[in-house]
Amino acid sequence: MNVLVINAGSSSLKYQLINVETMKLLAKGICDRVGSEESSHKHGIDENEVRINTHMANHDEAMQVVLETLTSGPMKAIDSLDEIDAVGHRIVQGGKYFDHSVIIDDDVIAKIDELSELAPLHNQAALSGIRACQKHMPNVPMVAVFDTSFYQTLPPKAYMYALPYELYEKYDIRKYGAHGTSHRYIAERAALFLDEQMDDLKMITCHLGNGCSVTAIDHGQAVDTSMGMTPLDGLMMGTRCGSIDPAIVTFLMEHEHLTPAEMDNLMNKKSGLLGISGISNDLRSVRDASEHGNPRAQLAYEMYSNSVKKYIGQYIAVMGGVDVIVLTAGVGENCKKMRRMIFQGLQPLGIKIDEQRNAMTKGEREISSDDSAVRVLIIPTDEEFMIARDTYELVHERVDSAGIDFNEDVFSIAGTN
Repeated sequence: MNVLVINAGSSSLKYQLINVETMKLLAKGICDRVGSEESSHKHGIDENEVRINTHMANHDEAMQVVLETLTSGPMKAIDSLDEIDAVGHRIVQGGKYFDHSVIIDDDVIAKIDELSELAPLHNQAALSGIRACQKHMPNVPMVAVFDTSFYQTLPPKAYMYALPYELYEKYDIRKYGAHGTSHRYIAERAALFLDEQMDDLKMITCHLGNGCSVTAIDHGQAVDTSMGMTPLDGLMMGTRCGSIDPAIVTFLMEHEHLTPAEMDNLMNKKSGLLGISGISNDLRSVRDASEHGNPRAQLAYEMYSNSVKKYIGQYIAVMGGVDVIVLTAGVGENCKKMRRMIFQGLQPLGIKIDEQRNAMTKGEREISSDDSAVRVLIIPTDEEFMIARDTYELVHERVDSAGIDFNEDVFSIAGTN
């Protein structure tokens, strides 16, 4: 069974075509700057990747480019669209409606649209991707996989804000979280790495990239997470400020004469690593500048690591201990210096890092020392695999006749990145 995984952004459309039975990645790519005269299409795997400048006025045209590339030309992956058995769509915001992935129908589409206010850039883009797929593949079943569904297990004491309760009743103001598909994947993979059951573990999972989040998973269920009603809350990120004193918002709006939209842009697009360093939202550039003595870059680096450290401490307290801490995404997987800074000083909590292991650069690995009471793992994330898996399970309702087991056997060969 071939599953096409679609991740539509406000001006982009990422895709992967995965054969679920073999977990083989057949094709991947991205349509970038959709709607711009500078739009382009990147297609191919690793060294075979090519970029073509192609005008795509909207997501419908981008989807048409993707499907034509998959089925024709020198880099085609399949002979016809009939070989695409299902499509899985990443949806950022599922609100209170969805605690699991679902087959897409008119009601699901209406609810995704209704929730757009909570994720205006992401949900509307996802709807564009869904409608484009429906137009070009009207008879192919489609599944919505929500970033927020993993967090429907949060207890009210974790997801409620201390605002007047009637505002929650009127506007559904609460913590929804984000990156749930990534956290779910690395938690399951970590349990397999340790040869343990998730139900037996207290885990802290850290998705650290341009966007950052930390999740507390107590015996298989998410009990708290750093992102809030929107992805702005929590950790310091590439361009997002993360948690700040709420009074700063009204103070700046009054003194800088900012509109709500301008204030939102300042916190989401101009803050974080970029805002503090004045250099870049990319940690690699900030690290290079800090190592050359730039004081603002050094400050940004220290603030980023301190932000993660504080959430790890909070969630150890929330769960009354931790068995394993897992890191993933661009920073979590690749930056040994940042990992060292995050865990520095946590030895009294039973967390000890082995410097030689921390220097390793590839694949799933443990970086904690043999005498560490807490295991620390690096697990490269694979959200596309989770979307493909959920799509298969819903479309085929876990049909065993195909000989497919989505537990250890498939996870052992997963990793299509």
